[in-house]
Amino acid sequence: MSLRIVFMGTPDFAVPTLAEIVGQGHEVVAVYTRAPAKRGRGLAEQPSPVQAMAERFGFPVFTPATLRDPQAIETFRSLGADAAVVVAYGMILPQEVLDAPALGCLNLHASLLPRWRGAAPIQRAVMAGDRETGVAVMKMEAGLDTGPVAMLERVAIGPDETSGELHDRLSRLGADLMARALAALSRGALGFVPQAEEGVAYARKITNEEARIDWAWPARQVHDHVRGLSPFPGAFVLADLGKGPERKGPERLKILRTALAEGAGAPGTLLDDHLTVACGEGAVRLLQVQRAGKGVVPAADFLNGTHLRKGMLLAAADSGETA
Repeated sequence: MSLRIVFMGTPDFAVPTLAEIVGQGHEVVAVYTRAPAKRGRGLAEQPSPVQAMAERFGFPVFTPATLRDPQAIETFRSLGADAAVVVAYGMILPQEVLDAPALGCLNLHASLLPRWRGAAPIQRAVMAGDRETGVAVMKMEAGLDTGPVAMLERVAIGPDETSGELHDRLSRLGADLMARALAALSRGALGFVPQAEEGVAYARKITNEEARIDWAWPARQVHDHVRGLSPFPGAFVLADLGKGPERKGPERLKILRTALAEGAGAPGTLLDDHLTVACGEGAVRLLQVQRAGKGVVPAADFLNGTHLRKGMLLAAADSGETA
């Protein structure tokens, strides 16, 4: 049996789930997403990935600034949805909205709840060096990702896998899981289990300063930090990269991919001419980097435009830090 669905989502991660819902024959009565954001040099407004797909299907699109005012709540109720499906929407749903669909609001969350509740579960799992994660379908309630779980799918995290690569895998897996959950819901066969009280961890948003690498960390921690923040926002260091006598001083260098390497030395020291960097314990070799205002390049191409050599410090000399 098909359901009347309100879909609520914003980024690329949510797009496969919307497509899967359409493919399963459910009636999407409306799509809620964040308002278009100004991007690019011309600061032109660009719709979210979910809005772009919704408009291709011809679905009504709503981009309210809040769902807490009476008019927004009444508009949502008037849609007469059987269920709402929420995937990385980016806005708090008040209780009146949660109560409006006859069968409730289902949320697709990219973690093994209760671990990594919150805004950045994929990045936090990789940064923490977790060996597995997954996707979960839960029934939404007022708390932050605290609702009972209906379905959960586990996946291993590769030792060199980036958050971007894991994001794409979980996006596809989550779409399939939500489709199965909706099929069970339509039959009245979707059960829920309360989340465990143990093992709760919160995936807070990544701050800019937090993305900075500290070479005093062990190599494994540096490696996990880099892959957890790749491709966005990108782990970084500040270093003098040799831009010429007219532009001296530290420059931000994003590091997008590394490999664990052999070697030891003072943290931040280049151990060879191939961007192997000493850490607090062990070393990492830089594989992909990005200078400010430039594209992502392999380490070998990057080295062609710098003065970096073995024995130098990949850190800002005037910062007093090794990051």
